Amino acid sequence: MKKTILLMWWLGLTSIVNAQIITIKDSATGSPLSQVAIIKSNPNEFTSTNKIGEADISSYIGAAKIELILLGYERMVCSYDSLKSLHFQVLMKDLAFSSDEVVVSSSRWHQNVRDIPFKVTSISPREAKLAAPQTAADLLGSSGDVFIQKSQLGGGSPMIRGFSTNRLLYSVDGVRMNTAIFRSGNIQNVISLDPFAIAHTEILFGPGSVIYGSDAIGGVMSFQTLMPKLALHDDFEVSGTALSRVSTANQEKTGHFDLNLAWKKWAAVTSISSTQYGDQKMGSYGPEDYLRPFYVQRIGEVDVMVNNEDPKVQTPSGYNQINLMQKIRFKPSKKWDFELGMHYAESSEYARYDRHIQLKDGLPRYGEWNYGPQIWQMNNLNIVHQGNNKLYDQMNMRVAQQYFQESRISRNFNAVEREINLEEVYAYSGNIDFNKSLGKRNQLFYGAEYILNQVSSSGVLTDISTQVSTIGPARYPQATWTSIGAYINNQFYLNEKLLFQGGIRYSYFDVNATFDTSFYPIPFTETNTQNGALTGSAGMVYKANHKLVLSANLSTGFRAPNVDDIGKVFDSEPGAVVVPNSNLSAEYAYNADVNITKVFGSFLKVDLTGFYTYLTNAMVRRDYTLGGLDSIMYAGELSKVQAIQNAAFASVYGFQFSVELMLGSGFSLQSKINYQIGEEELDDGSVSPSRHAAPTFGLTRLNLKRGDLSLQIYSEYMAEKSYENLPISEQAKDYLYAKDSNGNPYAPAWYTLNFKAMYAFDDRFTINAGLENITDQRYRPFSSGITAAGRNFILGIKVTF
Repeated sequence: MKKTILLMWWLGLTSIVNAQIITIKDSATGSPLSQVAIIKSNPNEFTSTNKIGEADISSYIGAAKIELILLGYERMVCSYDSLKSLHFQVLMKDLAFSSDEVVVSSSRWHQNVRDIPFKVTSISPREAKLAAPQTAADLLGSSGDVFIQKSQLGGGSPMIRGFSTNRLLYSVDGVRMNTAIFRSGNIQNVISLDPFAIAHTEILFGPGSVIYGSDAIGGVMSFQTLMPKLALHDDFEVSGTALSRVSTANQEKTGHFDLNLAWKKWAAVTSISSTQYGDQKMGSYGPEDYLRPFYVQRIGEVDVMVNNEDPKVQTPSGYNQINLMQKIRFKPSKKWDFELGMHYAESSEYARYDRHIQLKDGLPRYGEWNYGPQIWQMNNLNIVHQGNNKLYDQMNMRVAQQYFQESRISRNFNAVEREINLEEVYAYSGNIDFNKSLGKRNQLFYGAEYILNQVSSSGVLTDISTQVSTIGPARYPQATWTSIGAYINNQFYLNEKLLFQGGIRYSYFDVNATFDTSFYPIPFTETNTQNGALTGSAGMVYKANHKLVLSANLSTGFRAPNVDDIGKVFDSEPGAVVVPNSNLSAEYAYNADVNITKVFGSFLKVDLTGFYTYLTNAMVRRDYTLGGLDSIMYAGELSKVQAIQNAAFASVYGFQFSVELMLGSGFSLQSKINYQIGEEELDDGSVSPSRHAAPTFGLTRLNLKRGDLSLQIYSEYMAEKSYENLPISEQAKDYLYAKDSNGNPYAPAWYTLNFKAMYAFDDRFTINAGLENITDQRYRPFSSGITAAGRNFILGIKVTF
């Protein structure tokens, strides 16, 4: 206890005594600018302005180079002394186009996006507020660069550059969200994140395995949640927001509240969100194949097909969710910064809608098929130290504990046996990252990571007529998944225009699993899989001038086999069952990116990225034998045996194109197109279109920004995916798709026309309104099981204090 008191006393002595406050404003309007990134070089340090444009830069004293960066404004480079001569009052000039933006996803440290040789897209807080997404999946979709698949309303599985699910990585406050049971099928874990508690979102495209390890093949989605803001002055400060929102297509009712308490060394932020959704109503104009003419209801001892009074209402699809977040921050000195975060999200039970629309012999296949409550909990401690020593300028250490719970509840139509599978994962992780300036032109990033996942799985069979329950087959074995990795990444300026960046990482992983052989003839009771993976990247950036940037990057990524790959038992499709396979190794991706960003005058900006990714040793589902049997009884049905195997290759190539046009008088036009072609090897050596390569998709927005008013008219769209171009695995899922003139399933092209408005009456009161899918189109995004919302009116009111 004495040592703790002495340590706190010593840290207090080194605290900020005379804070130096800088104030940054818009040069034209004089309005304060928030979220201005203030970066000091040699050694590196980062801070940003608060909502009134202020920041404490007392630790920057004597700095020769300080960068002020805010997207949409001219980047400023100055010294501490020059800021002092301005009395620390700075005016930033608004630009029509600005490529300067600070991101953290590429290296875990704050960097200018112009210094990164691969594509990164950011979603700013203002863009998120105007988009008014219902979930974090919808937030990603609003970028125009991520395609979102949904099997049910409580869903949202991102597709990026032809990859999805466990070949993409989620990072929350720098902590890996992926677990050992992330599957190759569509997943909805991202909806556990609260879009109202997300301060900034970044999407890194292509392999990110050097920094993030396994799973970062198609891309990395990095979410930074609200951070406690310290008081810059002696007075105690209170700030926060309260928000209420409704929408009509699924009867959304949302409430959100966050509160920030600030002292000079301590701060705390609390966030609470609650959302309720009813059954989603589709549009009026589109394929009749999507209509819902009936649903199943249990009446007495019988499942009955009930006539749906409004076939456009997708029954059952509604659910509700609550999100809680508490963070505490302690900054005792210029050198130390501690942040403790606690997150909790829980949904209600909700229907897997795509299973409810399946038929067998003209009758519903299932009497019930629901996901149980989805629970995510994370406790994490983040420690930042400004070392400025021989080993590092900055150190960032993260330790985290996460808990995941998911369950599946299913029963065949008019069957009396209900099957329940419950999965729990306890995930522990530790990351330590360093950066070090080696002279003015050389920046070194290095670090290490440890991950442990403990997987528990159970099954219960219940006779619904007698309510007698017995132990049933578990979906997964009882297992642990461990990964240890270390990386080093270097960024070197050959001159002011040319930058090289390269890195390497080695990861070791270990899977131990114990199987229950009482239900299936599994020929082993336990297994241990150990392997390693070496990945790397090398890229360059050529900044010809402030209007032309060229970049190229070569990188590799990997995905280690997890518990879902090695040990699960589940019905992949009617008449097929996937069983364990302990003989798996990592799959590897090899990727090339080329990018050009060009600004023409002060009215046009064009950005074009081309990419190619080749995946080898791919883990795919293939026919298999279990104990010499090619078919076994599963859920009362003779089912073909399959398993995940290293048995294929896949390739994806395409481009991402965006254009921004300034029209004057506050008007601007933005358009994005994403084109990808993917192929994957089949059993017989032939190739099929890739399951997760979305059809060409994009969006076009016409914006008006005048003072406190923001208006946006936009269209989202997707190209057709014909029957011939559907993946072979999708051609058999006719219940997901519309029928073409030959009666074959296909994904029709679609578009929506939408309008959004946001007006701030003053610093405290903001109203959001929108009308989505104005023309009431009936459409279903590719591979989705639920039809998108029809015409939808949104109204939100926000109070800031």
